Amino acid sequence: MKLFKKTKTKDTKDTKDTKDIRVLNDLINTLGRKKVLSEIEDRVCYSFDSTKQKALPDIIIRPTSTSDISATLSIANKYEVPIYARGAGTGLSGGAVPIHGGIVFDLKSMNRIIDICPEDFVATVEPGVVTKHFQDEVAKHGLFYPPDPSSAAFSTIGGNVAECAGGITGLKYGVTRDYVLALEIVLPDGSVINTGRKTLRSVTGYDLTRLFVGSEGTLGIFTRITVKLIPQPEKIDTLAAFFSDRNDAIDAADSIIDNNILPRTLEFMDQMSINAVRGYGGVAIDEDVKALLLIDIDGTGESIKHELSIVENVCKENRALRVRVAETAKERDSIWAVRRIISPALYNIATHKINEDICVPRSKIKEMLLKVDEINKKYPIYVANFGHIGDGNIHVNLMYKDEPGQEELAERMVHEIMEEVVACGGTISGEHGIGNKKSQFMELEISPQELAIMKRLKSFFDPKGIMNPGKMFPS
Repeated sequence: MKLFKKTKTKDTKDTKDTKDIRVLNDLINTLGRKKVLSEIEDRVCYSFDSTKQKALPDIIIRPTSTSDISATLSIANKYEVPIYARGAGTGLSGGAVPIHGGIVFDLKSMNRIIDICPEDFVATVEPGVVTKHFQDEVAKHGLFYPPDPSSAAFSTIGGNVAECAGGITGLKYGVTRDYVLALEIVLPDGSVINTGRKTLRSVTGYDLTRLFVGSEGTLGIFTRITVKLIPQPEKIDTLAAFFSDRNDAIDAADSIIDNNILPRTLEFMDQMSINAVRGYGGVAIDEDVKALLLIDIDGTGESIKHELSIVENVCKENRALRVRVAETAKERDSIWAVRRIISPALYNIATHKINEDICVPRSKIKEMLLKVDEINKKYPIYVANFGHIGDGNIHVNLMYKDEPGQEELAERMVHEIMEEVVACGGTISGEHGIGNKKSQFMELEISPQELAIMKRLKSFFDPKGIMNPGKMFPS
């Protein structure tokens, strides 16, 4: 079998094969056969993520402890074998794809909630804990873990931390970075460090915890994660506002915040997104609707009543066709079902999708969407825009057919959009991360000096370059 990247020395084939076998045997002898998978059937299962890229790993490790990961990294570092961390494989930037072969860590078995401390507002988990399961568990203590990516029902906390995941509650409550207090991390040489503290405040030394959050597995592997919790809101109410014009919906979103109201969620859908979901899974939306706002307000019963009234009036003042307030939990679920089904429903438009997660200053949203429209006129590509309009994070989805040249046109269009995003003072990724899908755009946003500093940090922590090679930085 051919394992791992090519060695730097001029080894003969026999020497290379001998090395491959030695690595595999070392891993089996150290971890036991059950934790080391090398059959082709297993390797194929770990060759892709939600970007639909495919690259075959050589070995899969299923660790159950920090010591398993430490031992594996010691061996990988010795032989200079690429390492990739994987949670649920829900990433949208290629972060878990083993593009240079090597070893993939399947971290789903490290799924213990180690402790929940209501009196301290903190909890510690292993990286394989599913986000929604964790949220449900802390809710039993009257607490709330706000980061809420759309994949929360199956994505893992470790993957969320690696990518600094966001989600629909980001406007009011922030993203994953804002809740990570401390980390246990295995470095590429197998050594273990602990960053941060289990306290709600700590300003001792450099903030290494924040450095590792969003590092996409390029610096080390998280084995324990301590997060901050907050009190669970007393109540949540939901409102949907329907518009005949996209700009009216954007103006309404601005006016809500201008009225000193910070919704729990403030989501936007444009006409193409609405066309995709209309009729999908039984969703019914009137034909005159061209834009939609989905809004959650949380707090006490009295505060929600006051804020909901203002939001409803603001939407009507901005020419909403209709405003619907959910009266029951079932009605709330039916309203949010419209948002949840967008991604699968878009495949009714075309067979292939590129999902970008641009983020621009709120004042630039109209301008940016107009620029996307202008760019789109040059390409036979369908574009659907939806997302977290409250904080300027819009998912621009490029839908194209399985025809010659379509993918190339879509990729060219993405590049033009990214140039305009940066020109608007925005960022190429609001929540999905860089991986290898966006690394080509890093130089549009990051200055040469900043990029050089990032590369030096990478080299300091990972001098042999074994941690998630080929990701984040332009080649």
